Amino acid sequence: MPHQEPLPFWLVNVPHDQWPAECPAFLKECGEKDKKIIGTPDAEHRNLPWDEVRELVRNDRVDLFHRKPSDLRRYRQYTHRLVKECGSIMNFIVNERLQWKTMVPRGKPFEFDEDIKILCNDWPYGIDASIVHLVVWTKFELDDDPVTGLSTAESQQEIEAYMKRKFGGRVEAENIVWFKNWKSLKSVHAVEHFHVMLYNADPEFVKEITNGDVPMAARVP
Repeated sequence: MPHQEPLPFWLVNVPHDQWPAECPAFLKECGEKDKKIIGTPDAEHRNLPWDEVRELVRNDRVDLFHRKPSDLRRYRQYTHRLVKECGSIMNFIVNERLQWKTMVPRGKPFEFDEDIKILCNDWPYGIDASIVHLVVWTKFELDDDPVTGLSTAESQQEIEAYMKRKFGGRVEAENIVWFKNWKSLKSVHAVEHFHVMLYNADPEFVKEITNGDVPMAARVP
């Protein structure tokens, strides 16, 4: 049986009749991590169950979250187009997703609801379908330690207090986690945000707190 060379990463998970002649522009600047993920067949991908999601967050290994290979490819294609059309991902987030006219907060962190918006994560990680992935966007900064790049103890306390007010009584403590990406992992740096994951959440509650938001991954081909 003749030896078959492995496919270039940019052809994996693409139907043969749709193979491009060369690496698409939106994949040409991929880092090695993304190349490895995109070059993995979807059939070899495993969505993370809730217990593993909780463990990664508890151990601060959020760097191990990643998207399903074909979803990451779609994400890169989509953001490449966004930059061309909107100038930057930040412009799209602020103007289209958040629809904020100003980024100046009205008050102190978590003091006013108008300084906060909860939306679905547009391109969620490869996690079990029973897990809802949300992003809490804020007009105010949440301090990071300049050495470690992780949230300071004070900002962690502020987020924890907000989480109890917003989600307490509606979601069991064991069915919710939050984390703030390391600076090196953030895809959107200019707008402060942190992630929330809910397990087996009431769809009506999710609809209520996101104002019926639908992630972009479910809107684009």
